[in-house]
Amino acid sequence: MAQLKWIVCALALVLAGALPARAVDLLRDADVEYGLAQLAAPVLRGAGLSPNQVRVMVVDDTGLNAFVADTQHIFINSGMILKLESAGALQSVIAHEAAHITNGHITRRLGNMRNARTATGLGMALALAAGAATGSAEAAVGVAAGTSSSAMRRFLSHTRAEEAAADQSAVRAMVRAGIDPRGAVEVFEIFRGQEALSVGRQDPYMQTHPLTRDRMRALEGFVAAYGKSLPDDPTAAYWFARVQGKISAFTRAPSWTLRRAGSSPSRDIALMREAAAHHRQSDLGRALAAIDGALALRPRDPYLMELKGQILLENRRAGPAVQVYQNAVSLAPGHALILGGLGRALLAAGNPQAALQALEQSRSRDFRDARVLRDLAAAYAQTGQPGMASAVTAERYALQGRLKDAGIHATRAMGLLPRGSAAWQRSQDVLSAAERAAR
Repeated sequence: MAQLKWIVCALALVLAGALPARAVDLLRDADVEYGLAQLAAPVLRGAGLSPNQVRVMVVDDTGLNAFVADTQHIFINSGMILKLESAGALQSVIAHEAAHITNGHITRRLGNMRNARTATGLGMALALAAGAATGSAEAAVGVAAGTSSSAMRRFLSHTRAEEAAADQSAVRAMVRAGIDPRGAVEVFEIFRGQEALSVGRQDPYMQTHPLTRDRMRALEGFVAAYGKSLPDDPTAAYWFARVQGKISAFTRAPSWTLRRAGSSPSRDIALMREAAAHHRQSDLGRALAAIDGALALRPRDPYLMELKGQILLENRRAGPAVQVYQNAVSLAPGHALILGGLGRALLAAGNPQAALQALEQSRSRDFRDARVLRDLAAAYAQTGQPGMASAVTAERYALQGRLKDAGIHATRAMGLLPRGSAAWQRSQDVLSAAERAAR
């Protein structure tokens, strides 16, 4: 997984239920995000949303939770994805969060939050996140660190009325998409009995999505009203298994993965999991044999190629890694995460000018990837552009919620860059946000 466990979330969020305010890490991986996009697309269309405008992203957290913090992103904990047992169940979670978007729950909450004195940090972070990317507050993905847990819990929590409305909307969206809505009942079964636990023992999902027996009965009634069950989609089942397999291969012990890889529903997924496990055990020979076996089954799969590129790069085989990443880019032109991997490989191969081109393309398509910003700063420094190196370093720290460090680098960048240039203005935005946070 090209960036699993390595990337600090480009925008920090405070999960409801967390005790201290803290940043939230995203698991950024091209394969996982593509698979989630395949699962989400019919659901989003059924909900009246564009699959091109709403992204599903994975939070590096073993707790069971899913939430929306704006109208363009759905966040699902890795723990939730690994706990679910079917594609339909995962699609029902996506449908439910999409319903909060289409029903206007988040839009109203954002409006209220901007006017609340207790949420000034949240409003600042929204502006900062967007300013670092586009200069538009509407482009913000989420909220930065520094918001109290109680404030974030209020922000993410839904009322019972909102939950009931989202349940109905989610079931309708799934039926319109031709997906059996019984997956929603499967998800409820996971949380049955949670309402009897103390708050400290409940899963975070319970604290943001209040579950009651009445709500469960109502949802079961909604599902039953649609009559006969709908057939399972083998394509959805494949991507669900592949997403689960990739996440588990990089978050669970390699021995656990190797014991279970053979039970994967398809041979390419089994080999992908084995490749990841052997790579984490520093067994390059077996890792390459496994990923080459997967590629023999799916020779034009850019996401399997990306994994091979990662394996080579992390074993100091930068030259071969560049070739593999270039092949992956040719099959998935413009994919930000794969372009980031190519740029990283080119840097390791001693070609900073070519790396700069790939990394700039990656950043222009996805500003959330803190590791791309780190590599981009290195490429700027190696090509004699210290002002730009400081500017993107300031943005990286800002997006990680490290606003004091961001302010230091933003000040340095403004002293080196042409006054009024785009990068100078972005640095000024970061500095202003850092100063507001300090006050």
